Amino acid sequence: MMDASKELQVLLVDFLKQENAVSHHTWEFQTSSPVFRRGQVFHLRLVLNQPLQSYHELKLEFSTGPNPSIAKHTLVVLDPRTPSDHYNWQATLQNESGKEVTVAVTSTPNAILGKYQLHVKTGKHILKSEENILYLLFNPWCKEDTVFMPDEDERKEYILNDTGCHYVGVARSIKYKPWNFGQFEKNVLDCCISLLTESSLKPTDRRDPVLVCRAMSAMMSFEKGQGVLIGNWTGDYQGGTAPYKWTGSAPILQQYYSTKQAVRFGQCWVFAGILTTVLRALGIPARSVTAFDSAHDTEKNLTVDTYVNENGEKITNMSRDSVWNFHVWTDAWMKRPDLPKGYDGWQAVDATPQERSQGVFCCGPSPLTAIRKGDIFIVYDTRFVFSEVNGDRLIWLVKMVNGQEELHIISLETTSIGKNISTKAVGQDRRRDITYEYKYPEGSSEERQVMDHAFLLLSSEREHRRPVKENFLHMSVQSDDVLLGNPVNFTVILKRKTAALQNVNISGSFELQLYTGKKVAKLCDLNKTSQIQGQVSEVTLTLDSKTYINSLAILDDEPVIRGFIIAEIVESKEIMASEVFTSFQYPEFSIELPNTGRVGQLLVCNCIFRNTLAIPLTDVKFSLESLGISSPQTTDHGTVQPGETIQSQIKCTPIKTGPKKFIVKLSSKQVKEINAQKIVLITK
Repeated sequence: MMDASKELQVLLVDFLKQENAVSHHTWEFQTSSPVFRRGQVFHLRLVLNQPLQSYHELKLEFSTGPNPSIAKHTLVVLDPRTPSDHYNWQATLQNESGKEVTVAVTSTPNAILGKYQLHVKTGKHILKSEENILYLLFNPWCKEDTVFMPDEDERKEYILNDTGCHYVGVARSIKYKPWNFGQFEKNVLDCCISLLTESSLKPTDRRDPVLVCRAMSAMMSFEKGQGVLIGNWTGDYQGGTAPYKWTGSAPILQQYYSTKQAVRFGQCWVFAGILTTVLRALGIPARSVTAFDSAHDTEKNLTVDTYVNENGEKITNMSRDSVWNFHVWTDAWMKRPDLPKGYDGWQAVDATPQERSQGVFCCGPSPLTAIRKGDIFIVYDTRFVFSEVNGDRLIWLVKMVNGQEELHIISLETTSIGKNISTKAVGQDRRRDITYEYKYPEGSSEERQVMDHAFLLLSSEREHRRPVKENFLHMSVQSDDVLLGNPVNFTVILKRKTAALQNVNISGSFELQLYTGKKVAKLCDLNKTSQIQGQVSEVTLTLDSKTYINSLAILDDEPVIRGFIIAEIVESKEIMASEVFTSFQYPEFSIELPNTGRVGQLLVCNCIFRNTLAIPLTDVKFSLESLGISSPQTTDHGTVQPGETIQSQIKCTPIKTGPKKFIVKLSSKQVKEINAQKIVLITK
């Protein structure tokens, strides 16, 4: 006979292996605690001291955050034998077998995100254990969740893909930069959950992906003793890692989680990389996005103003706005119930600390629909993002006349900001242009109407008008990317209304700069006077390699040459100007890797490189990184002379099965990075 007076006690709680964990891809996380998505059912096995009877009390308590309470929705109390309200968590008895009971638990699709502690209460007894911890994430597979994404291929790309890339370079020469997002790697999700706790979010705010995105954007950059990554655009990276050397998010987040010290150093693509990783880990679909010729409108007047002297040199104390050769941020997918209808879908979120938003360095989420329509006051930070991709650019010439400065608009560019907005294609290693998602085609009537709409909302009368030209129609400058160490040719193309013979003065100012537009070194000024005839004319300026080679040594970043060209017709005194950017091409290298490998068995990568440049490369290194190996591997090769061929072997041991991307990088003092990659199938 069962002793009815004996009190019920729970001896053990197990989270059973979930059948739908495979479909929800929570089993891939390398965490000590089980991981579930909200709205997803999971099962518990309870081992009791006696079979469960009808008169026994059995309650499950799930709590999150400090001082949990039912009123704040931070404490959930469930009786598996009593049906719950439809709007609450559900718990039902699935199976009873002697002293073992199986309970199915389903959280609500709007449950609070984060770390939950489970207590099991039976009468006066409460089973408390630090092991009974679970992580609850957003659920893009659940239709009732605000991050629901209906397309399975897109879920695979924007939630599950742990490798990818950023796009960098200049608008007409886009480069592919591999990136390991690594959201399933050891301690990465633990770090993300910890960041939720460290942020300023209230527990109830953690049910809203809008507020979570905003908080995570702020937490990516270090400020006031808090945040993951320290930004550095100086070119001096002593005491840390140069931003271009990072190839993945996991080492950054793992280092921060273990040390609780901000990691040194990052730039925009690194901030975007770690934010994309954090959002994917938390269950918010996310993609890395690059805009070329991206504006930073500090005056928030929807225009980007550049001031130059008569030599074409930028006057830095007047030119507070800037244009970056490229800027990388993150798009996050969600519904926006906080906004009027029509703003669901992709939202721009930027973790690079540029401007304060409500007193904090963060940006977004801003609906792409609002950006495209010019609805600049839709929250959050839409005016700033709108200017980044669709501002008008004004170039002002500052002339000294009788000892006084005179300002003249010499160029109004309506199509130069926000080019080739790019992201990785779904399921493919190729670039997808998403410019149309951010704005109407440049030059279209819709695009100009959007600008008029934005200015109207700003209640700002446009102070600028396109300068009237009698002869000039258009001016542009072209320059092909050049092999490092070779001279650079700049072709100035002039279009006129007349075909008459005229004289034109061409002056060009050239400097070495960072991708953000920051000047590193003045290179030279070039001047040329030519006679032009015909409605279309070309004049070439040549920059000798000697003018830039020595300056490369002071730059611990990927170099860009900026040329600012001013053309003046002698007879009519008409002036036009244009800017051009040139990045360098580098020789490729080849790698030899087997198509398959096995866990625990040595894998050898052979690297072959021939220096086809006209200059020696110093401090040459090969490095290999993959989510399938325990740590990156590096080999040193010193100096490689022009024409010299070197071979290198990098050995590693795979630790995880599946198709794994291996990224091999060559770096030197002169060439910051050349990439090669291959996917290798790792088996047991």
